[in-house]
Amino acid sequence: MAVTTDALPPHDTELDTSGLYCPEPIMLMHNKVRDMHSGQVLKVVATDPATTRDVPKFCQFLGHELIQRDESADGYVYFIRLA
Repeated sequence: MAVTTDALPPHDTELDTSGLYCPEPIMLMHNKVRDMHSGQVLKVVATDPATTRDVPKFCQFLGHELIQRDESADGYVYFIRLA
């Protein structure tokens, strides 16, 4: 599924975890959301297939909303609205 920039929701901050593997993307996400405010949107770019499981669990556990999840040949993109 190709991701086009027209279809992407607006976001406040971007975190690129490309090339990192579990548990590093989730650890970096924890650090990033500490600097953000409720209602802001975080865009996460990842290449680790484990993020397809870990990011939704991260959101569920912390009460964040996974707005959108896209997959392409280059990896994964997630948009998370902070609780």
